[in-house]
Amino acid sequence: MEAKQIRVREIDVPAIEVKDVVKIYKLYDKPKDRLKEALGLGRKQVHKLHYALNGVSLCINRGETVGIIGTNGSGKSTILKIITGVLHPTSGEVRVDGRISALLELGAGFNQEYNGIENVYLNGTMMGFSEKEIDAKLPEILEFADIGAYVHQPVKTYSSGMFVRLAFAVAINIEPEILIVDEALSVGDVFFQAKCYHKFEEFKKLGKTIVFVSHDLSSISKYCDRVYLLNKGTLLGEGTPKAMIDAYKRVLVGQYEMPEQSEEGNLLHDKELRQAAGRAMGAAGERTDDPVINPDLLEYGTKQAEIAEFYLTDDRGVRTTAVIKGSEFTLHMRVRFHQYIPAPIFAFSFKNVRGTEITGTNSMIEKAFLESVEPGQVKDVTFTQKMSLQGGEYLLSMGVTGYNGDTFEVYHRLYDAMNITVVSDKDTVGYYDMDSLVSVVDATERFDSL
Repeated sequence: MEAKQIRVREIDVPAIEVKDVVKIYKLYDKPKDRLKEALGLGRKQVHKLHYALNGVSLCINRGETVGIIGTNGSGKSTILKIITGVLHPTSGEVRVDGRISALLELGAGFNQEYNGIENVYLNGTMMGFSEKEIDAKLPEILEFADIGAYVHQPVKTYSSGMFVRLAFAVAINIEPEILIVDEALSVGDVFFQAKCYHKFEEFKKLGKTIVFVSHDLSSISKYCDRVYLLNKGTLLGEGTPKAMIDAYKRVLVGQYEMPEQSEEGNLLHDKELRQAAGRAMGAAGERTDDPVINPDLLEYGTKQAEIAEFYLTDDRGVRTTAVIKGSEFTLHMRVRFHQYIPAPIFAFSFKNVRGTEITGTNSMIEKAFLESVEPGQVKDVTFTQKMSLQGGEYLLSMGVTGYNGDTFEVYHRLYDAMNITVVSDKDTVGYYDMDSLVSVVDATERFDSL
């Protein structure tokens, strides 16, 4: 059998370089203001400048899978459109080395009046393929899309799921060197998403470059080698998926500083915003030298309430960091309150070593505590449950949050606070064990009698 050729990743050979890119839009309060300014009527400036991107620089090497994350309006889609040539930057430089195939928002690159096959040929031609070359690729494209007779109907009649199936099938089967995907997979069904992610794995092995924008942080963690974090058009940082996802969670609750606001102008993932690393406990400082505490945990919050102590006990009530799969265990948190809080929420979650959140819960979901707390009070919180995770190493995170009116507030969070080992002599498929009851009954006589 002929061996499949695997391309070796070319280290530090840029496939995409973005240098100091700025994209500015003019915003008008009224449509007529745009017309007046275009015609030169009036001397007063009636537009406002909106920086969709403000001095963003990226470097993505050949063979890398790079994620771009950020809140809505952070500039993720804008930077992808500039890389693919759909938009032109106001200033800055962009260099792309390699054939790009892009799956951007629904409808991009497709003629709504054409049917599916006609759009396959349209896209292939735009990529520089001849009709004969597209003929050879068509069966594989249609097999991957798997939309049946709808391929002969105008794409304007497609559901969003069918559209994504065809668009992704085209994007990955025209031999791209660089694949760019912008959130589009989120509208596909779970089986199609699984097929697409399997294709990502194949592309990685072939040494192709993938740029991936998604709000699915588990996928970002699993598939990306590096991650860039954007917010309001500004690059906040880049680094490992785990570090950037942790930083992104701080952005979501507003507990971050823009680069120009920090004392030394550092980016989000640098020392200035990790100043709490190594402090496992709150101001009281209990057990700060505990060897089971992660010295590089991520800690932040308003500190109106603080997690002063935390630990795990096994089914015998003994403190531990190793839990036997299938047994009961309890997470203990001691929380001190410095201000009045109307309804605090206590929470915990488990991540795997790649930073993917596996499971977790909180007191609000469990409807376990819906009371107010006064300053000076201390609450001992426990979560007791059966350990169903597969054997391996996990990181435990916890927090105290709540709502002040309609505003969500983080009082104290400890990410990756301690390492938990799950001990198991039976690991099933996936992240957790469904603890199935298996029955096998001999039916030979009954089958033979049919």
